[in-house]
Amino acid sequence: MDSEMKRVLALALALACAFTLVACGEKKDEDAKSEGVMTYAEYAAAALDSEVVIEAYVQAKQSWWNDQATLYTQDKDGAYFLYNAACSQADYDKLTPGTKIKATGFKSEWSGEIEITDATIEIESGSYTAPALDATKLLGTDDLIKHQNEFVTFKGLTVEAMDDTGAAFYYNWDSSGQEGTDADLYFRVTDGTDSYTFVDEYYLCNEESDVYEAIRNLNVGDTVDIEGFLYWYEGPQPHVTSVTVK
Repeated sequence: MDSEMKRVLALALALACAFTLVACGEKKDEDAKSEGVMTYAEYAAAALDSEVVIEAYVQAKQSWWNDQATLYTQDKDGAYFLYNAACSQADYDKLTPGTKIKATGFKSEWSGEIEITDATIEIESGSYTAPALDATKLLGTDDLIKHQNEFVTFKGLTVEAMDDTGAAFYYNWDSSGQEGTDADLYFRVTDGTDSYTFVDEYYLCNEESDVYEAIRNLNVGDTVDIEGFLYWYEGPQPHVTSVTVK
């Protein structure tokens, strides 16, 4: 190889390395928080009722009315539940799974659920969709709550009866609802040691969704895999997005 060819090859390699470094830098910058925005660790450590500023990615939309949106959001370190954040209909329509937002609000607690209330949101550039964390082995442990509001999956659970009648699910938590109404669906499962209540929030997955129909077809004793968001109400009460009978 002559000297001229060596110089050309060296230049090509140098340019390739430079492009790689730039690409890596762009990736790092995209993952980094903007100025004044908390990391998830800082948010987790923040006192209740204090103002928080976070950046995260929409994973699902629960509801919108009166210019307020309830959203499940997450970054690569943790999850944030935004309750009734100020949001126009036009902006709500722009929010799809993966959309990056900035939210400024107050860290609040309701029956064990940590959420962000009285928030305003801004849509930003960037996209991320969280994979489901297999939290099956975390059931019954103190570590489960550390993943509150994250997108999770539980595998190989068994459907239990809700009461002595053998009902596999309830319309509403107290069985006060009925078919054809805007009723949440509640059902109970066990991992063989403890029992847990799961819920299909109607405004997240209504009767037109596959999961709503799947829950209505459950039988006591069915073995199921479940996906959803690890909501908390006096203990874990995941908001379900998928139920698969094994």
